[in-house]
Amino acid sequence: GAVGGDGGDDGDDKEKAEEEERERQEAIREAEDRRKEKHRKMEEEREKMRQDIRDKYNIKKKEEIVEAAPQEEPNPLMRKKKTPEELAAEAEQEELDDFTKLKNQIETQVNELKTQIEGKCVMQ
Repeated sequence: GAVGGDGGDDGDDKEKAEEEERERQEAIREAEDRRKEKHRKMEEEREKMRQDIRDKYNIKKKEEIVEAAPQEEPNPLMRKKKTPEELAAEAEQEELDDFTKLKNQIETQVNELKTQIEGKCVMQ
C-alpha cells in the first residue's frame, strides 16, 4: 500500500511546484510592470521639467529643429561646406545610381538629336 501513497504525493508535489512556478512568474511580471510604470512616470516628470526649461529659455524641441533645418538651405552662401571626401563620395554615389545613369544617357541623346535637327533647320 505504500507504493500507491507515494504516487499520490508525487502528483501533489508536481502540482505544488507548477503552482509555485506560476506564482513566481506572475510575481516577476508584476514587478516588471511596476518597474516600467515607475520609469514611465519618472520620464513624464523629466519631460515636464524639460518642457518648462524649453519654455523658460524659448528653446524648440529637437524634432522641431530637425524639421526646420532643411528650410534654411536655400541660401547657398550659408550652407555647410562639404569636405573633398564628402564631395568625392557624393560624385561616386551619383555615378552608381542607375536613374542618374539613365538620365545622363537620355540627356546626351536629346542633345545629339537637337544638334542634328538644328543642323538641318535654317532659321530665317
